[in-house]
Amino acid sequence: MLYYATTGALPIPSGKPQYQQPSYYTSGDSTYSVSPPEDLDASVSSASGVASYGNSYSVTTSYAGSSQGEYDSTGSASGVDLNEYMQERFAATFDPLPLDKCTAKQAQTSGHLNAKHRELLELQAKAQARLAKTRARFAQGLEDAREVRNDLEWTQKKVASLKAKASKKHSKEYTKARERYPSPDMY
Repeated sequence: MLYYATTGALPIPSGKPQYQQPSYYTSGDSTYSVSPPEDLDASVSSASGVASYGNSYSVTTSYAGSSQGEYDSTGSASGVDLNEYMQERFAATFDPLPLDKCTAKQAQTSGHLNAKHRELLELQAKAQARLAKTRARFAQGLEDAREVRNDLEWTQKKVASLKAKASKKHSKEYTKARERYPSPDMY
């Protein structure tokens, strides 16, 4: 579809079909020159679906993203395809090398980050395994300490009972030995 912006109404010829178009359309403070449409067939209808009369044409305005569709190059001025023209201009002015370098750098940085992330995960797994081993060793150490304490308590009770029996059975020798070799708990 071909769209022209206009600020005023166009006259519709009332007799002999004759093409009439203003030479300039104004929009704000700038003026645009417009070529006449290339398809002047009498059977052409306008963009609104209403049949045109004679060789006149319909001028409609459209906002970007409207349901009227994309730009149609068949009715462009002087046979210039606007899409092709804009692509050529963009290709001539756009240098993809910095974008390619940036993309390569981004991919390289992403690769380094992924490698470091994997390395951190491996180190974390190793640290967790070491922590589990340390906890198991600590639990085993606690169990061993309880056993040693129980053994010491049993030995202390046994020594105390033997001491009591020896002091009753051999009281004179016990007191004499005690004076000669005093007990460390008397200090």
